[in-house]
Amino acid sequence: MKRKLRRRISPESMSLATRAIHGRKLFPYQGTVSTPIAQTSTYRFASSHDAVRYAQGDPDVYVYTRYHNPTVREAEERLALMMNAERALLFSSGMAAISSAVFSLVGAGDEIISTPALYGGTYRFFRDILPHYNITVKYVQPDSLADMRDLVTRNTKLVYFETPTNPTLGLVDIAKVVAETRRAEKRVGARITIMIDNTFASIVNQDPFSLGVDVIMESGTKYLGGHSDIMAGVIAGKKKFVAAVHTQLKYFGGCADPFAAYLMVRSLKTFELRVHRQNENALALAKFLRRHPKVTRVLYPGLSSHPQHLIAKKQMNGFGGMVTIEVAGGVKSAVKVCDSLNVALNAMSLGGTETLVSIPVYSSHVNMSRGELKSHGVTPGMIRISVGVEGIEDLRRDFQQALDRI
Repeated sequence: MKRKLRRRISPESMSLATRAIHGRKLFPYQGTVSTPIAQTSTYRFASSHDAVRYAQGDPDVYVYTRYHNPTVREAEERLALMMNAERALLFSSGMAAISSAVFSLVGAGDEIISTPALYGGTYRFFRDILPHYNITVKYVQPDSLADMRDLVTRNTKLVYFETPTNPTLGLVDIAKVVAETRRAEKRVGARITIMIDNTFASIVNQDPFSLGVDVIMESGTKYLGGHSDIMAGVIAGKKKFVAAVHTQLKYFGGCADPFAAYLMVRSLKTFELRVHRQNENALALAKFLRRHPKVTRVLYPGLSSHPQHLIAKKQMNGFGGMVTIEVAGGVKSAVKVCDSLNVALNAMSLGGTETLVSIPVYSSHVNMSRGELKSHGVTPGMIRISVGVEGIEDLRRDFQQALDRI
């Protein structure tokens, strides 16, 4: 009797959820379902020749956790699989990922094209740090980023943007940005890297690689981690590029902690489930909030009233868990609402299982000038809502009672 052969399924043919749960199992652990934590700073060699093998580039020889770690590598492999990337790197924070990636691409005399509608930390890094290295950042509004022909020069090395934007949930047409950048490359005869901050959408809702983007950055603290208990950042792209970023990681020291990597692996197992529930809750809450008389504006890409709703439908698989509203009465009313919520929590950050609210002029965009706030599209009465996975009726009632107090 012939034995029936078991057909192997390649990781590349698996769904996103299956990749997140099973990965490639590179960490040689046997008998455990959960990924072990290699909580160590250094590694014992089987023989002194291991040091030579490492120096020759053998990736299976572990030396020092600032360079690499088995638990961190497991998380990176799963993230690369989920994002359809050749390789991914896990960092200690999103800003560590951004700064390491940017410095691997640009140097003195180089230029970056970006938008002012950025996460506050990224904008301040561009505004306050890069000028010290003689790196110039040129800004163009998100809805004009696709028309860059007058901005690109031979010194342009990077186009950097996020979509949806923080906190106004504006959209950048990714395909148009890619097409315009490639045309500009031919005109100036220089290679330009396109990098996207995909944090607000996440890979569940938006696949930038399929639209021609070179590099994806995500704050792992947000939807990837999803439980408001870790700090992490991710860079994903081609092997050669990620290897160059890894050099920056080693010397800047933004390596991920093994325990944080373990929590990331754990969180990825429910990642797709969480994000789909947050999508559903956010759309339902946005529809509810736009009917309240104290709410003057609701910004959510999934609403037909969003000025770029058609772009969202074209490039997003889901519309995300972020909703931004403006309330009558400016910042005083925004404070009243945020301080009156019981289910939703008044806290910075986003992407967790719990619903969080924050006031951009007091948080991500604090200490910015009126001109900067205007260019970012941020107003005093704006409230950013990161919708969680709670019961939607509980959220409706909570926002109803808080808004009624204005």
